Amino acid sequence: MTLRVSRVASALAVTLLVGGLATACNRGDSVSGSAAAGKPAIGIDMPRADSDFWNSYAQYVKTDITADGLNTLPVSNSENDITKLVANVQVFENTGAKAVVIAPQDTGAIVSTLNQLAAKNIPVVSVDTRPDAGKVYMVVRADNRAYGTKACQYLGKALNGKGSVAVLEGDLTSINGRDRSEAFASCMQQQFPGVTVYPLATNWDPAVGSSKLQTLLAQHPNLSGVYMEASIYLQPTLSLLQSKGLLKPLGTPGHIAIISNDGVPQEYDAIRKGEIDATISQPADLYAKYALFYAEAAVEGKTFKPGPTDHGSTIIQLPNGLEDQLPAPLVTKANVDDKSLWGNNISG
Repeated sequence: MTLRVSRVASALAVTLLVGGLATACNRGDSVSGSAAAGKPAIGIDMPRADSDFWNSYAQYVKTDITADGLNTLPVSNSENDITKLVANVQVFENTGAKAVVIAPQDTGAIVSTLNQLAAKNIPVVSVDTRPDAGKVYMVVRADNRAYGTKACQYLGKALNGKGSVAVLEGDLTSINGRDRSEAFASCMQQQFPGVTVYPLATNWDPAVGSSKLQTLLAQHPNLSGVYMEASIYLQPTLSLLQSKGLLKPLGTPGHIAIISNDGVPQEYDAIRKGEIDATISQPADLYAKYALFYAEAAVEGKTFKPGPTDHGSTIIQLPNGLEDQLPAPLVTKANVDDKSLWGNNISG
């Protein structure tokens, strides 16, 4: 799989070389010094390093660890591999982690590991993904069904309720992929029945998405819109449309309406150019901030209850724990330059 290397990814690569974060079973540096002295150790696993969103999240985590003076074990990266994640968590257990922060991309296969951690009284904060079962202290996540619904409503209105839309779906074994896809399809069926939806399963692989979209365009050259469930599809999709003469600016005849999901700087640039219409800003900065906040709270024995928070979100009850649902705004040309959006503030 080939992905475009962004400025964010390049900046993070420099960080990796100087000893910040590590990939797979390689380990990064832990936080040391007086600020972290005596604090319980926290284990942190990055889920992948092949997307601008997750590289931005990693950058925020590194900054917040230092700012908060946390005691963290060497940070690992499971590279979208559940086997590596399980192995990395085992290292955290063996090296004294009192809490663990993970973002399991396969939300079913992580259950046995969560049960193992619960048996050892090691609380878990899950970022962005909600495990299907197994005890979690807190899930830090936005409402992914709302992502699908917002995308549906935007495209449905942009197309005046007519036409056809391709959906570059994520991994349907992941609750995020399922939530976005199911909510999008349900919304279209109920609110815009005149729009035909072509779901393209990609397993979060942009090369697969591009190939399937190319095949679909050959069969349906009058495609009206595209919903990309993650920003990893941005460049392959734009390149494909450009090669076919279908990348027409917003507001011109023949424009294919496109909405994405993540809120990375590259999406904002595409919105400014009129190449895509909108994206949904998944809060990488808040994911990092509150993942670490809850991990520290967990080792201190603090508890939380469902209801509104003091940071503009809502905690909901899950069968296996709690979830803090953080806000994720729709970004269009009207608000793309808003400085409160993390994608306008990330360095690199």
